[in-house]
Amino acid sequence: MKVKSIFTNSFGILISRILGFIRDMIMASTLGVNIFSDIFAIAFKLPNLFRRIFAEGAFVQSFLPSFVASKHKGVFSTAIVLRFLIFIIFGSIIVNIFSDLATKTIAIGFDDETVALASPLVAINFWYLDLIFVITFLATLLQYKNHFATTAFSTSLLNISMIGAMIIYAKDDPIDIVYALSFSVLIGGVMQLIVHIIAIKKFNLHKLLIGGWKYRKQKDITVEKKTFISQFIPAMWGNSTAQIAAFLDTWMASFLVTGSISYLYYANRIFQLPLAIFAIATATVLFPSISKSIKNNKIKEIDKNLAKAFWMLAFTLGFAMAGGIILSQVIVWLLFERGEFTDIDRMNSANILVMYMIGLLPFGLSKLFSLFLYTSKRQGKAAIIATYSLAINLILSFILMQYMGAMGLALASSIGGWVLFILTLKEVGFDKFKDIIKSKNSLYFIIVMALFSIILLYINNILEKMI
Repeated sequence: MKVKSIFTNSFGILISRILGFIRDMIMASTLGVNIFSDIFAIAFKLPNLFRRIFAEGAFVQSFLPSFVASKHKGVFSTAIVLRFLIFIIFGSIIVNIFSDLATKTIAIGFDDETVALASPLVAINFWYLDLIFVITFLATLLQYKNHFATTAFSTSLLNISMIGAMIIYAKDDPIDIVYALSFSVLIGGVMQLIVHIIAIKKFNLHKLLIGGWKYRKQKDITVEKKTFISQFIPAMWGNSTAQIAAFLDTWMASFLVTGSISYLYYANRIFQLPLAIFAIATATVLFPSISKSIKNNKIKEIDKNLAKAFWMLAFTLGFAMAGGIILSQVIVWLLFERGEFTDIDRMNSANILVMYMIGLLPFGLSKLFSLFLYTSKRQGKAAIIATYSLAINLILSFILMQYMGAMGLALASSIGGWVLFILTLKEVGFDKFKDIIKSKNSLYFIIVMALFSIILLYINNILEKMI
């Protein structure tokens, strides 16, 4: 297991997330929790929804194994990226033409006046998807070369751009601030693209793409393209379920009290921090290695790396989960409670954070075990499992929101995470899981988590007196 690469990737993500929290702190102080923060959350959510489904999720998980197996890597890469880019640009044009309809689709509870405010922002932000797709494609090529730093650190550029916009426009009207934020998203995307192009040139991968274009008519990649598409379609659905759930959470939250969308956003931002730093960073680094190991039939090496990664994630995510639950009020107070963000906003966001944190461990570990499904080209099985998880999530969301409001939506998401984890284990094979937990590490985990929780409870009692 490439521990150094995991550390580099995690550190890059950590820096980016710290800047993201600074961004959110400034946003909370500048905008507070109101209709303007809600409409920006909506505008920024739509391109991020498609980014996670279409670009970062399904594309990477289908493209990388196919790229590893391809006999004509340059031609294959060029053919795939051009087809996808044309499709995404066309989609962006459609969203810009029908921005009102796109806004109503994601926030059906908004009245006409709010839709009119939000739709131009939705149109602007959606162009970020075009930029991030090209970035994701270039990042996947860099992953093949076991280079992760550029992608991990580049997200910081987006946050720096948004922070700069809020500092410059801090004293302007709220509507001007959200417009500035929207344009800063595109500026940040351009900066991310530039650093990836520089990295591609450094690793001489531009020659592969130039050669792919030059020899595109001389190499037959028909079978490779068909294989990729057959994997991409179920992978897209499998990755879309979590994002559809988040999309529907926003949709349902638009029917709840004003601020519910923002509460979910701030709580989910905290939840995503340990998930990204530990689980996503680890999975990103292991994915190309496992793809190559499966191609070369090195099963023992895969199992060894899986066990190491499992315990690393179990401890780190376990600590984060306990900390998020016990220190929820303190964390939200420390990060966001200033300016227009009140103590009521803090309590609401913290309660939702607790519900999200219940699902941190299963969501993180399911990302690890699902690598086997994607690298062994079982995207269809992964899609079926994700569908069951989504169905449970949606049913519980409709029920729990009636009694718990936005907290119910977050709790339903966590329960869906546990369903996802259990079904993924079943498909991969419970034997692998049993072999891992038949270890003294299991006893260490229980003891350490118990002691850690007791210490956190003591610390929480002291800190809550400061709030």
